[in-house]
Amino acid sequence: MPPTIFLYIIVFLYGIVIGSFLNVCIYRIPKKENIATARSHCMSCGYQLKWYDLIPLFSYLALGGRCRKCGSKISVQYPIVEALNGALYLLIFWRYGMSVDSLLYCFLFSALIVLSVIDFRTYEIPLGINLFILTLGLIRIAADLTHWPDYVIGFLSVSIPLLLIYLVTRGRGIGGGDVKLMAAAGLLLGWKLNILGFLLGCILGSVIHICRMKLSGESHVLAMGPYLAMGIALSVLWGEQMIAWYLSFIGL
Repeated sequence: MPPTIFLYIIVFLYGIVIGSFLNVCIYRIPKKENIATARSHCMSCGYQLKWYDLIPLFSYLALGGRCRKCGSKISVQYPIVEALNGALYLLIFWRYGMSVDSLLYCFLFSALIVLSVIDFRTYEIPLGINLFILTLGLIRIAADLTHWPDYVIGFLSVSIPLLLIYLVTRGRGIGGGDVKLMAAAGLLLGWKLNILGFLLGCILGSVIHICRMKLSGESHVLAMGPYLAMGIALSVLWGEQMIAWYLSFIGL
């Protein structure tokens, strides 16, 4: 087996294992439950899952999406999150190879998945996730001290305007968690990719939410976190190419 294919298989397996942990975070963080020590169990009957019930993706498929004990359906969220995290890890390593950037962006994408699902359900981005992304940004600065001004400007470039909107509208125009997210992401991405990620998130949020309002009667209130997360992810993966294309398009 060629080394590159073997590496991608390892990356994907690592991604789905982390994805299994993300499901734990998604369920327990809003409930203020311990994400490290409490045993995983069936939500219907309380059956404590064995190790062979917790193999990412494969256990769900082997059990037909049902609890081994009571037969109740297991949410499809679990395999989707696991597979998505694995696929995103593959994209990151395909884009950046074996590097510090890949490691930081893998952790970033996992955090974005967790905050997206939680914000979509609760309209709240947990502070701990934003602090985790902020920590990734500090690591990025330590690993790339030469360009530290780009990251510091990134921290301020989107968050300051959003903070003003938050203060003027008293939280009705934008959520405090969204402000913190763009500050933390800016420290990790730098100002160019952060601004692009924000713009992409706004475009995606506008288009997708309008469609949801028309098709499913969704209210005008939206959780912005998932759309900002998508914009940030697109900016990480293809932002440099987008910026280069735009600059060439306008003749710069």
